[in-house]
Amino acid sequence: MLNHVEYPSSVKEGTETPGAFDQNGQRFYVLDRLQEQASRIRYLLDTAVFFRNQLETCQAAGNAEAAQSAYLSLSSGRIGIANGVRSLKPLLLELEHPAASICEALVDQISSFELMTRDYSKFSGGISRFLDTLPSYHTVDASTIGRLMNHVKLGHYPTDLTHVGYLERGIAFPDKTVNLLDPCCGTGDAVLRLALGHDSRCYGIELDEERAGLAEQKLFRVAYGDFFSSYVGNRSFHAILLNPPYLTVTLGCGLRGRDEKRFLVEAFQALVMGGLMIYIVPYYRMTEDVCQIFTDNFSDISVYRFLDGEFGKFKQIAVLGTRKPRESDEAASASLYTAALHPESLRTLDQLPEGRYQLPDAALDVKIFRGSVFNESELAHQLMASQSLERLLQKDGQEQEMGRPPLPLSIGQVGLIGGSGLINGLMQCDCPHIIKGRIIKERHERREENHSERGELISTDVIETITNRMVFNILTPTGFRSLV
Repeated sequence: MLNHVEYPSSVKEGTETPGAFDQNGQRFYVLDRLQEQASRIRYLLDTAVFFRNQLETCQAAGNAEAAQSAYLSLSSGRIGIANGVRSLKPLLLELEHPAASICEALVDQISSFELMTRDYSKFSGGISRFLDTLPSYHTVDASTIGRLMNHVKLGHYPTDLTHVGYLERGIAFPDKTVNLLDPCCGTGDAVLRLALGHDSRCYGIELDEERAGLAEQKLFRVAYGDFFSSYVGNRSFHAILLNPPYLTVTLGCGLRGRDEKRFLVEAFQALVMGGLMIYIVPYYRMTEDVCQIFTDNFSDISVYRFLDGEFGKFKQIAVLGTRKPRESDEAASASLYTAALHPESLRTLDQLPEGRYQLPDAALDVKIFRGSVFNESELAHQLMASQSLERLLQKDGQEQEMGRPPLPLSIGQVGLIGGSGLINGLMQCDCPHIIKGRIIKERHERREENHSERGELISTDVIETITNRMVFNILTPTGFRSLV
């Protein structure tokens, strides 16, 4: 029975720890999510009591249809309560809270609870007591807050290269060139190790400018900026190595989804059908919705945990699968969720069989790959791939050919061409010579006197005109001449 669940001795109901949370008002996703789920479970408990009373009232009144509706609502509520308690386990595991060990036994008891029980007080009371043990901002201990804050400060978690070597050994590379993508490449070492010894082109995306600069020296191409604002062509890659950042804090106003889930949803679009996804996350982040996404879009799924020394740091597991057309598989999702939450039963990554996953041998062209932050190397690459600059610099075909005018030039046309400088310089002909044309401005002044009827001088008009005179200076082997 629910009231007989044994709580670990370290789980104490309502233990206040004033001052444990004093990190400048910082909010943590896991604690916010626990509070949200606990509130929903309490609401479902209240509705369960309501529908049980309604069921009894309808039965007493002989209203079978209304009684059946109330019973269905009770059954649906029991499922919701069980799912709510089940969703608490990965959150408690992240906090390394001992209440995580209770969740599965509690779910079993909830699922087997007899809905026709008259008194729901033990049912709701047992679950409520469990919810009271959940950590909150007021009850969580200082060491847990410190660990969460350390995760915030560390931020970047480079994938252990020894474990990447185990992954590389488990991949059968084709003879053709393959495209590999790391959406959170850091300095590029992980995806470079995955490609070691194989004909491949490594692509990476990195938010931190300094790390992106280091990766650019190693990888084929690196996009600067946020992955979610970058542009990556769909179905352009044979394999993706995805070790996303592990979001700890709640950003903005209210709750937001985990970044590792969003990374998975958006990253696998770049994977060709039959391509390999390598998804590395802490085991407690493989929530039911993440497992559902993975099993809906990938087949031949296997799960391995990191070796003990490395596993102790971030509790990481590697989930591998080949992309398939989307198809819902509830049984596979439940199986993956169960396996991920029991890392002690998983094989370590060094046990991944050699050549376990075969990459597609299709030739793929990455036509779209651009980061959210523009940089010089990206500009150079785009200019090389674009024909616009070549067309801009290319001379018109008529300009490249030396043609003759269709009709002989008049004297005036020859003068204009010479004065403009187009025929200045060495003239190659039977009598080679150098010609220089120029225009000289000449001023001419003319006076007109105005007289009265009696012949007296009244005024004098001075009229000044300016004319252009063409002058050609010609230097020949026999001397200098000037043509005016």
